Amino acid sequence: MGMLAKIRRMRFREQLSVREITRRTGLSRNTIRTWLRQEGMIEPRYPTRVMASKLDPYKAQLQAWLQTDSHRIKRERRTARVLFQLLQAQGYPGGYGRVVSYVRQWREQHSAGPTRPGYVPLKFELGEAFQFDWSCEYAVIGGLRRRLEVAHVKLAASRVFHLVAYPVQSHEMLFDAHTRAFIAFGGVPRRGIYDNMKTAVDRVGRGKERVVNARFQAMCSHYLFEPEFCNRAAGWEKGIVEKNVQDRRRQLWQAAARLHWSSLSVLNDWLAAECQAAQLDMRHPDWPQLTLADVFEREQGQLMPLPRPFDGYVEHSVRISSTALMFYQRNRYSVPSEYAHHIVSLHVYPTELVIVAQGQAVARHARSFERDHTFYDWQHYLPLLERKPGALRNGAPFTTMPEPFLRLRHHLLRHVGGDRVMAQVLAAVPTHGIGAVQVAVELALESGRPSSEHVLNVLARLKGTAVTPATIATTLTLAEEPKADVQRYDGLRTAREACHVE
Repeated sequence: MGMLAKIRRMRFREQLSVREITRRTGLSRNTIRTWLRQEGMIEPRYPTRVMASKLDPYKAQLQAWLQTDSHRIKRERRTARVLFQLLQAQGYPGGYGRVVSYVRQWREQHSAGPTRPGYVPLKFELGEAFQFDWSCEYAVIGGLRRRLEVAHVKLAASRVFHLVAYPVQSHEMLFDAHTRAFIAFGGVPRRGIYDNMKTAVDRVGRGKERVVNARFQAMCSHYLFEPEFCNRAAGWEKGIVEKNVQDRRRQLWQAAARLHWSSLSVLNDWLAAECQAAQLDMRHPDWPQLTLADVFEREQGQLMPLPRPFDGYVEHSVRISSTALMFYQRNRYSVPSEYAHHIVSLHVYPTELVIVAQGQAVARHARSFERDHTFYDWQHYLPLLERKPGALRNGAPFTTMPEPFLRLRHHLLRHVGGDRVMAQVLAAVPTHGIGAVQVAVELALESGRPSSEHVLNVLARLKGTAVTPATIATTLTLAEEPKADVQRYDGLRTAREACHVE
């Protein structure tokens, strides 16, 4: 419309010729004459020029992928970069920008959602606060696709973040995530911002009234930060970590989902390394000229000192069965047999279970999140062998003994009374240690005819060579040091005794 008005002014007000208008505007004379002959101020519209694109042969495939993703939950939809990489694998020679533009247009045309609301931007002082949130992700661990609960801890000022994955959301996982994040940050901010998660809030009252979980409050008191909880259904109050969940899902978990992990600890090590690497590459949104690492270096000096790690266990009272087994989350774990039928305390950690009796840890087991498994420590049942040596033949705990002990048991149980002999050998484990007894068993097996006397004799000789005489401190001094002289005895004998000996 502006060009048409300009041409009309030059023609009808300045009385310029069509040739002069052509020279000044660069338009053709035919175009200028056509526009001047029209009645009214309507600028002509020309059809959009259709140009061949390198993306055209792949649009059908791209549309199929986008249509498939539209039926998936939001966190599992593929990003434009992932779709671009898939097209490249099929031979697409074009650029990333064309794919992004097409994906954006397609999603805008097929979007039926409501208009997005507006939010107030947040600003925090250095060292003032961190925000915490959980997200649900999936990864292949140990050959199986597993659901993971990922803890996101993000500093509100420097935007540095730390991620840890767990099998479930529970108190011990929450405490461990805070400990790991504070160690990675090298300090503790003054405030923590949360939603109303059940692991922290027992009951939500009116307004900001909250009944905070006592164990969670103990962790906050240990690290000296003040917890702050958002209003109901107001996730934008911790929008920094909410966005972190979305960004990491598009970046880290797109890569993690394509890999196979041998264990959860290996995955967490990789996540920690990726979080460290992101600090060096990502730009701060408020200061684009600085990286996250640059701002984090300033914020570290404003953090509170890091105390010793919080002992973040959850305690339960459990009763030990007659078979010296403790039941927890549909699994069974052995304890020393003398605690059968007793009630003991169970301390639950993210990766370990500790059984405590009379203030002392009496057993430890690696925690399993599978179901209907039994985990034995065969040394827990050694006191029972004095009265029940026959249990060595079919006792389930004794199938987990080291391989030399299993070979010795197989050899001895072929003879009458072999169970008692094997029980005598195992009775030496609490006294001499499993390492020394295992060496003695291996040496006895090499002889071809092992027995309890043989094993105990080898064990005594091994212990004898290892013992060094103790030095006793005394104020007494010898006037004459003893000499290693075997002829001295002959000099002490009388002549009569000498004749008698001869």
